Amino acid sequence: MESFIYYNPTKILFGRGKEEEIGEVLKGDKVKRVLFLYGRESIKKMGLYKKVVFALKNAGIEYIEHGGVKPNPLLSHTIEGIRKAKEAKVEAILGVGGGSVVDEAKAIALGVKVGEDNLWSYFRHEKEIEEALPVYDILTLAATGTEMNGNAVITHDETKEKLYISSPLLCPRVSILNPELTYSVPKEYQAYATVDVIAHLIELYFSAEYCPTLQARFIESLIKTVMETTEAILQNPTDYEARAEFMWASTLALNGLAQIGFKGGGFPNHLIAHAIGGLYDLPHGACLSLVIPAWMLWYKDKNLKQFERFAKEIFGKRQAEEGITSLKKWFQKIGSPVSFKEVGLDEKALNEIAQMVEQTAPVWGLERIYDYHTTTQILRFTLDES
Repeated sequence: MESFIYYNPTKILFGRGKEEEIGEVLKGDKVKRVLFLYGRESIKKMGLYKKVVFALKNAGIEYIEHGGVKPNPLLSHTIEGIRKAKEAKVEAILGVGGGSVVDEAKAIALGVKVGEDNLWSYFRHEKEIEEALPVYDILTLAATGTEMNGNAVITHDETKEKLYISSPLLCPRVSILNPELTYSVPKEYQAYATVDVIAHLIELYFSAEYCPTLQARFIESLIKTVMETTEAILQNPTDYEARAEFMWASTLALNGLAQIGFKGGGFPNHLIAHAIGGLYDLPHGACLSLVIPAWMLWYKDKNLKQFERFAKEIFGKRQAEEGITSLKKWFQKIGSPVSFKEVGLDEKALNEIAQMVEQTAPVWGLERIYDYHTTTQILRFTLDES
């Protein structure tokens, strides 16, 4: 294995009813006033909003609401939250919802310290993150791993760039994971969540120059778990054990454990998927299921043994291309798109996406490989509906 440092400061509270402890958690950390961030109506329909408000009031925690976070959170809405947080002089940010809500909570936590006018320069990786307000969250959708990492993704309203920040300072202090809170996730979003988790696991697995055997086995185990539990969830949305294993696998996929010990590699599938999502406001997982099989076909000969290993360990196949085809068919089986036509995109979109990838690749450190020409080559596979 390559040398590494692993550090994760997030405390996880996992299990039924744990969301009811949020007030005492904040009180125990001597937080008296928070910005309470959430999406649209889902947490109110499921009764979670009332539980959170009761827990905060019962613990004597003041809160200022900031609802309306979109699935692809926007810079403009983030700036509104920063202004609310600064005006109210909050001491922490509480995100209640899916990965988009927690990501925006992190961006606001940074923005309060650095100012709304400077925030985007951090997403452009022009400045180093040195301070942020503490973040807490209650998760309602398992997918992004944001509950136990320092990453956050935001879309710029005007330029349509979808970029990320990353710092240990943005890791949530406490994340609350109750699998029951994911029961109401629609089937299509469960499929998108699954694709996102798998994407987190295969990026370095395939693109690194060297993948330790231990890490390969760990990743393959998580992928199998994610696939098995997804099928169980789609059959029975209230299967607690399947939801619980899926939720924890999602966290493990991007809390750093699955990314250590590698040599080289990057996140090219996310680079391209972010370009698609930023331009066309499509669900992140749907963008990834478009990109992953296409990228795999383009890249497989550069790391053929690893692709053959994947085919054998995950699908019981011999050839690399058989593994790619099997994964693509499985994405189709669970209801995630694998061709441009399925999401209403065409060759014109292909060119726009390739231009955006070339523009944003330097932020990811991938500009030497993923230029306009290369991205166009990859995305042409998405025009094939077979």
